[in-house]
This record gives sequence, C-alpha cells and structure tokens, in this order.
Amino acid sequence: MTVVARAPATTFDLPAELSAKEPAEERGQDRSDVRLLVATATGVEHTRFPSIVHHLRSGDLVVVNTSATTAAALDGVRSDGRPVAVHVSSPVADDTYVVELRCADGSCRVLDARAGEVVRLVDGALTLRSAHPNGLVRVGSRLWRVSFDVPGGVGEHLSRHGRPVGYGYVARKWPLTAYQTVFARHDHDGASTGMSSAEMPSAGRPFSDRLVTDLITAGVQVAPLTLHTGLSSLEAGEEPMPERYDVSASTARLVNQTRAAGGRVVAVGTTVTRAVETVADLNGWVRAGSGWTDLVLGPDRPARVVTGLVTGWHDPQASHLLLLEAVAGADLVQRAYAAALADGYLWHEFGDSALLLP
Repeated sequence: MTVVARAPATTFDLPAELSAKEPAEERGQDRSDVRLLVATATGVEHTRFPSIVHHLRSGDLVVVNTSATTAAALDGVRSDGRPVAVHVSSPVADDTYVVELRCADGSCRVLDARAGEVVRLVDGALTLRSAHPNGLVRVGSRLWRVSFDVPGGVGEHLSRHGRPVGYGYVARKWPLTAYQTVFARHDHDGASTGMSSAEMPSAGRPFSDRLVTDLITAGVQVAPLTLHTGLSSLEAGEEPMPERYDVSASTARLVNQTRAAGGRVVAVGTTVTRAVETVADLNGWVRAGSGWTDLVLGPDRPARVVTGLVTGWHDPQASHLLLLEAVAGADLVQRAYAAALADGYLWHEFGDSALLLP
C-alpha cells in the first residue's frame, strides 16, 4: 500500500471504551438520536443529530451516498485448518478481487498467508494470486488479489453466505439491515461485480426519512451520488484504495448552482467528499463523471468544492483525518476531536457524529 507523504496534524489517543459496540437501536435510541458535535470557527456545540437542520440554512446543499452495503465478509478455512475471516474489498479486474484476511472474529490481521494458498469457503474456495498492491511480495501481505471458485459468481456467493464486515470492537455479528443507510439503493450492485460498498458509508446512518423531509422543508436541498467504499481497515500511513464512483449530471448541476448562489456544499461523509472532489476542476466547478478514483485529499490537495462535512469519528493516524483537515482545516478538526474525547463521544460506524462547518 502506498505511504501517505504527510501524517494528519490531528493527534489523539482513543480509549477502547469509546468504541461503539452496537447500533444506537440496541442502546435504546432511534437511529437518528446519536450525539452530534457541531464545530465551527467560533466554537463547539454539543447536541443531538436531528438538530442538524438548525445548523444548516436555506440554500445549502447536502450531498449523500446512495451505495448499499454488501455482506462482504466470508468465513473460510486455511489449508492448515485454521479458521479465517475473508473481507472482500472490491473487484479489480474480471474475476479478480482484493481481500483482507483477518482472524475469525475480525480482531486482527493475518500476515502469514502466501501466494498460491487456497482458502476453503462454504460451497467453494478462493486462491491467493498476488499481494496487493505489490505483486512481488510472496508472504506477509495483509491484502491479496484473489480468484474465486464459487457457483453463481461472487455476488451470488456473498448474497448467500456473506455477512457484514465487522471488527473486534463490535459486540456481536449484527444483521445487514443494521449497516444500510436510508439512502441505500440496491440496484447499484451491477451484474459484473455483484458488489456495492464493502463497508457502510456510515456518515449517512443517522439520517431518517423524517429528517430528510425536515431539511427539504427548511430549504436545504439533498443530492445523491454513488461511491462504493472499500475496506476501512487501513494501517497508519496508508492511502485509501481506489474506489468506484458515479456523479450524475443533475447532482453536478445542483452543486454548481449552490456554489454560484453562495450556499454551502455539505458532504455526508468522506466518501461523498472524495467523489465530489474527484470531478472538480481547479476552480471548484464540477462535472458529471464515473469510474475509479484514486484521489487523496490532504495538505497538497485541499477541498475545492466541499465547504461542510457530516462525519463519524475516525481512528488515530487514519488517512480520513487528512481529508477532514483538507475540508475544515487542521485547527478546527483538532478542536472537534479534543472536545469529542473530553465529552465521551462514541467512535466507529455505530457511534456518534460531527458536523464540521469551517
């Protein structure tokens, strides 16, 4: 994996007890009733997520990700009989996918796999072809390009036997419905790959139909795009993987109209930010586009379009922090994270939220 040239300026230590172990619904809340930290140039406010409507104004545009979450984790058995979790990230070529091998409970990486190794699956198998992205590595990689030998293809196999990607901090295996946002559209899977997002575009999770209606009633427009996420289990210093995106002509037009009228373009998540900025020119005007993006936002490529960001809370040294800093500035992001830690906000996909408005 490519190493990021600069580490994020935002630094902190994350106590284990601040990792959200279950969805808000399992904590006796509605999906939308997570906490919301609003950070602006003038200060920090602590509130609940539905009040986001009071921090946006008529003429703003909220851009959301419509990618559905795929049940992208499979249970496998290595040739020596050890169980393993196979996290399927994305297709990279015909019949070739990138996967990460992890301990059976998702809590640790498997780093002793070798090229040519076969992992048995329920009703099939996969073969490790080459390390990703450095195909010269024969052993020790955590990411592999693999070929599947499963009846019906990878999409059908994941639909039958897959479960949502989960990590060691999650209390148990939650159903796929817990990982879908209100914006998810399942017709994006595509017959060619059978995959949408390997992990939930989690910044959109607290939104509800009612909240979207409240935003529109308040004069805030909502526009969709699609970015199919890869795995979020990046090591410190790793850039995000290339990801598939689709920004429609109508969404591009709304973004440009909002900017021309002086409104704010508020991205729901780092995925939306990456897609919008991918189709932006040097002056911040966007066009329709689709394909694969390898854009990395940070000190050398600040945001040109996005002027506000709804986001969850990311791990220390994650490349996502560079993206947040590219939108909101390092000082504001550091203040937001310090305030969230001091007030006991919950981290990760089932955790609390932030609204960054520089």
